[in-house]
Amino acid sequence: MAFSDPIDIYCERLGPAFWAEPANALTNAAFLVAAAAAWMLATPDAKRDPLVRTLIAVLALIGFGSFAFHTLATRGAVLLDVIPIAIFIHLYFYAGLRRFLSLPVLTSIVATIVFFVAGLAIGQAGQGKLNGSISYAPAVIGLLIMAAATYFSSSAAAKHARAVPRLLGIGFVFLVSLTFRTIDDAVCSAWPLGTHFLWHVLNALVLYLLVRLLCDTTDAARA
Repeated sequence: MAFSDPIDIYCERLGPAFWAEPANALTNAAFLVAAAAAWMLATPDAKRDPLVRTLIAVLALIGFGSFAFHTLATRGAVLLDVIPIAIFIHLYFYAGLRRFLSLPVLTSIVATIVFFVAGLAIGQAGQGKLNGSISYAPAVIGLLIMAAATYFSSSAAAKHARAVPRLLGIGFVFLVSLTFRTIDDAVCSAWPLGTHFLWHVLNALVLYLLVRLLCDTTDAARA
């Protein structure tokens, strides 16, 4: 298998042409809008935070990488799609441990590595299931773990109590977006456009809300 080998795994794609997935390709603009909005609405303190700045930059990269994948549609382009997403997931998990739970740097790094390895195991075990959406199960689990740990942590509960319902709400939106990703192939015969493009729009919203939450937590910590 070569990096140049074509991939056809989405309902909308009917051939190898660059614009064979117009809806899937163009809705990646939602990630760029989300990144721009997150930056413009961030306070000066949040903008100076390295984690916030990096996450916003990666959010924009997700849009470019996914656009490349849905237009080039090759095995090599898959890497442009999945790598920025993986970076965002694991960097945010680390940021959450540091900001919501106030864990030490080393503890947060070790926990993030464990989270990464567990995610790989889940992805391998469920490879091909749920139209490939099983690979995002660790992200859902990570949000739930973060919300539960923040709620039950005596040191974090008072300071970041508002983060818990927001994390749960974001988790719900993420599940809805993941549903649209999962059913793309199943509804194809009845809806040739598919539903993957809705995954892009809602997932961009999820990532924006996550960055906004981190910005608010950063501001609260410095208040």
